[in-house]
Amino acid sequence: MEDEKLNEQTNSLKENVQENKSGNPYQHIILKVLETDYITHDVKRFVLEKPPGFSFKPGQAVNISINLPEWKNQLRPFTFTNLPDDDYLEFMIKIYRDRNGVTKKLESINAGDELILHDVFGVLQYKEDGVFISAGSGITPFLSIFRYLYKQKRARANLLIYSNKSSEDVIMEKSLHTMLRDNFIMVFTRQNVIGFVEKRIDRDFLIDNISNFKQHFYICGPEDFVMSIREILLSLGATTEHIIFDS
Repeated sequence: MEDEKLNEQTNSLKENVQENKSGNPYQHIILKVLETDYITHDVKRFVLEKPPGFSFKPGQAVNISINLPEWKNQLRPFTFTNLPDDDYLEFMIKIYRDRNGVTKKLESINAGDELILHDVFGVLQYKEDGVFISAGSGITPFLSIFRYLYKQKRARANLLIYSNKSSEDVIMEKSLHTMLRDNFIMVFTRQNVIGFVEKRIDRDFLIDNISNFKQHFYICGPEDFVMSIREILLSLGATTEHIIFDS
């Protein structure tokens, strides 16, 4: 009986994947949540079942909605944080408790509940070694990229500059240190500790920490942050084709 039930679930998932590849933008894949936990005080990790044939590239995202009548049409983009060849799908989602929106509802979603995955998209994909600059939950597309590069023994050929309000907001700090070692720079803008000097990623900071502005740059974070860093990099000699960001 268990084998029959498993075969039925697998066939159902295959049908959903085939529908999703048909080109109809309203097609979707309904997937069960297998596991949840908290990465930080306001970032929740979701592990989902992975349908046969489902694929994505490190750095890409997917539109997700909650499989409940009043929520299934409210799509929000979230980035894959696992590797494409893992047998599960993983997302790390910042919960905005002060807003009555999708992420606040996602906080109540746990193992056994269902999410709907829609179209996979995203231009934030690795091209060549370079400098990755992120703020807050903007680190999520880089997690899958660094995990891929670490598996290829190439992660430490890159530099990560990661800005947060405080150390409590850092997502996957230990994993990032393991993958990047000394090529991981953390910047805290509102760290509430004695002796801390507030820092921000500005022109002087980039000049002090980057020696080559002709390499590739990858930027992800709030729109104002991304546009500000991009303009600074261009003024320092970086070229538009070497600056990769999610527009």
